[in-house]
Amino acid sequence: MLRGHAITGREPVESGRTPVESPGAMILVFGSINIDLLVPVSELPGRGETVLGGDYRLLPGGKGANQALAACRAGAAVVMAGAVGDDAFAGAALELLKRDGVDLGLVRRVARPTGCAAIMVGGTGENLIAVAPGANAEANVAAVPDDLLGPGTIVLCQMEVPVVQTAALIRRAAARGARTVLNLAPALAIDPGLLGDIDLLVANEAEAVTLGGDPGHIAQRLRQGFVVTRGAAGSTAFLPGGERIDIPALAIEAVDTTGAGDTFVGVLAAGLDQGMTLKARCAAPAPRPVSPASPMARRPRCRTAPQSKRPSPGYRIEGRCSRNSARSSQ
Repeated sequence: MLRGHAITGREPVESGRTPVESPGAMILVFGSINIDLLVPVSELPGRGETVLGGDYRLLPGGKGANQALAACRAGAAVVMAGAVGDDAFAGAALELLKRDGVDLGLVRRVARPTGCAAIMVGGTGENLIAVAPGANAEANVAAVPDDLLGPGTIVLCQMEVPVVQTAALIRRAAARGARTVLNLAPALAIDPGLLGDIDLLVANEAEAVTLGGDPGHIAQRLRQGFVVTRGAAGSTAFLPGGERIDIPALAIEAVDTTGAGDTFVGVLAAGLDQGMTLKARCAAPAPRPVSPASPMARRPRCRTAPQSKRPSPGYRIEGRCSRNSARSSQ
């Protein structure tokens, strides 16, 4: 059981299911857990401008929690590692993770407030977000036991918890044979030497630019590839061998883009966990796409048994592949 690995004297929060007792195939998410304060507005404010909005809502969020829930709902067994405060917001932040079956045995309560994000959503679905990390700044990889970092594990990280902790876990996981996925969001600086320990790097166009190189060249330093998301234009995967996979976006009318990137990353990780590869899925004949959804939308509970690792029947990736030299899609 995931007990006895505390970084403080506090007990882990109550899990949504029985904690994993063996290092079977699963996704371990190390990342942020927030409560989101969502305010709808007709138009996003400019610098120094105040706008009036509609009724606010408090919703669970945080990139780590969003991606954990998305991966869980896509059929993966998921363990969440992170930190929340010993406050009223903690329960609300963990509510959907617990309900849907994400293992919370590595989530710790610390003496700082639960992370909070203030989000304004405009009439066209675009948003502005400011985040107060709070307890997320206390997330520590010492809480993650080595026996969960074997070849059957995918370690999924983002950049909303301390970068030094994220880098340490990626290196530890890679050394023990686990696969690693890093979502470069927000776009903070990383040690270039870390790229060799990352299987899959995911970033949007703006985040990719901060790496200061051509995506195809960056992919050559990664184990499996570099995925650049491009909003309504879809996404592009650059593979180490110079290949490029272009995946078109589904034709939808955007209502709220909050969490869309996190959903993409979580479902992508679940596909890899279920044995899919970017190249193989690219070559598959006309698979059926799924409708996008926020990871915080209400869905049925996910699979919970680590040994029951079958692809979710609703999960597909649609794309096309070319063997041209990888180029930036900026």
